Amino acid sequence: MVNAVKVFKKTAPNGKITVYLGRRDFVDNTISTEPVDGVVICDNDYLRGRRVYATVSVTYRFGREEDEVMGLNFSKQLTILSQQIYPSTNNVENTPVQERLIKKLGANAYPFSITVPETSPTSVQLHSGEEESAKPLGVIYDLTVYVGESSEERPHRRNSVNLAVRKIQYAPPGGSKRQPSTLVSKGFALSSGKINMELTLDKELFYHGEAVKVNVSINNGSKKTVKNIKCAVIQHVELTMTNNQFTREIASLESKEGCPITPGTNLQKGFTLTPLASSNKNKYGIALDGKLKDTDANLASSTLVSEGKCANDANGIVVSYSLRVKLNCGAIGGELVGDLPFKLVHPSPGTVSKEPSAGYTGGDDLEFEDFARLRRGQSVDQN
Repeated sequence: MVNAVKVFKKTAPNGKITVYLGRRDFVDNTISTEPVDGVVICDNDYLRGRRVYATVSVTYRFGREEDEVMGLNFSKQLTILSQQIYPSTNNVENTPVQERLIKKLGANAYPFSITVPETSPTSVQLHSGEEESAKPLGVIYDLTVYVGESSEERPHRRNSVNLAVRKIQYAPPGGSKRQPSTLVSKGFALSSGKINMELTLDKELFYHGEAVKVNVSINNGSKKTVKNIKCAVIQHVELTMTNNQFTREIASLESKEGCPITPGTNLQKGFTLTPLASSNKNKYGIALDGKLKDTDANLASSTLVSEGKCANDANGIVVSYSLRVKLNCGAIGGELVGDLPFKLVHPSPGTVSKEPSAGYTGGDDLEFEDFARLRRGQSVDQN
């Protein structure tokens, strides 16, 4: 039995150009980024000596389109790459899927491979708080293929193919053996002694849908009483284009078990929280990896950077997570707050090939799918 390889297909409105992609998600492993590759079919009678070009543009929308009044504009679009794909200007070895497509589609099928800059941001969407929105908020990538005399020529919608692609990140192949922990203390005016709280996680990397368990150790060496404990998972979002930052509480619980913690006593307890996109449907500004109306949309993954670089140097929308624990010491005593950062990511696919080449039977194992159909299982198409 031969496993079919899914290929996404889209044709220009005039029917003269067709683009085939074997995938719509391109992985950034913090060292390099997988190329945007596929095959384009164009009739020679339509080309008439012209060239085929491809551009990759990124749209950064940080406000709703319906709020753009009096000349306000809440989006910025940048073309990060423009390349001639036929006649090809670079010699890149074709992938197995490209080879199959060329053999199946004939002489007018031309392969292409475009490498996105490493500094380009990852794809993130911000939940608008509404069921439907004209245009999604966040970082959106578009691949445009068109025919023209030069790369400076502006493509027309009728004779070009526009495809939404995503730049994504997975967990590092080697994982992380780090066990995060933090120790915070709070003293009180006109009162001797302190309250000490230690937070510990079993690991640093958590996968989407996985429960996050924190171990809390409290030593009350003060004269105050701890009345209750609140735990929460916080999503930190930084919009680098507008230099804005905000946080959202995406999971929380409050407990009085073991309380009150009176002076001179200790408490050791574990709390478990599961951050999910489905439980934050009504919160504006939550960072996601797709539209929340899709059943398998997840919270946006933590932004990963290569070793030796700072996450603050990343572009686009920078996402990070922390587990926050608050001890309520009363109206006069205030609160003792501890934050412990961790990473929330998708598991790495590992060594399993995404583009199997075994069992080729003359192209019968290629399964074509209209690109306009929305399939959140692998990627998001905005058309």
